[in-house]
Amino acid sequence: MADVERDILKIAVIERHRATGNVGLGFVRGFGLRCGAIASSVAHVSHNIVVVGADDGDMMAAAREVAAMGGGLAAVEGGQVRARLPLPIAGLMSDAPIEVVRREMDELLAAARKMGCRLHDPFMTMSFLALPVIPELKLTDRGLVDVTQFKFVPLFESSVDS
Repeated sequence: MADVERDILKIAVIERHRATGNVGLGFVRGFGLRCGAIASSVAHVSHNIVVVGADDGDMMAAAREVAAMGGGLAAVEGGQVRARLPLPIAGLMSDAPIEVVRREMDELLAAARKMGCRLHDPFMTMSFLALPVIPELKLTDRGLVDVTQFKFVPLFESSVDS
């Protein structure tokens, strides 16, 4: 479970290109979200959907909003989309005028801040959390990867009684 008091949020990476059903799950610190969720299809190399949140329902709603747009960015709080930026060109680019893109991006950042986010650009940060070619731990749609050792690692260690 997320623990907003200790700034521990959930993160998911959802494969979006081949309908594999792959979903990698993990935890992340440093975003500061107190509620809601943010999601993006801009995730370097794979460009899967990355979602970070304090609430499972909001995480699902944010991921679904990104999917419904055919790619983009979304901020959801209380089950309601608070801001969105469609990126219909491969889920990476917009065909809208720059003024529209800038306004929608500003609305997304404001929505994230209202939910408690302390990062200057949480969407950019998310895109690097799913980039498995730079150290140390990264999350892919197949799970948590220790990039320095080139192997998947469990999210939780099992305790074994002697």
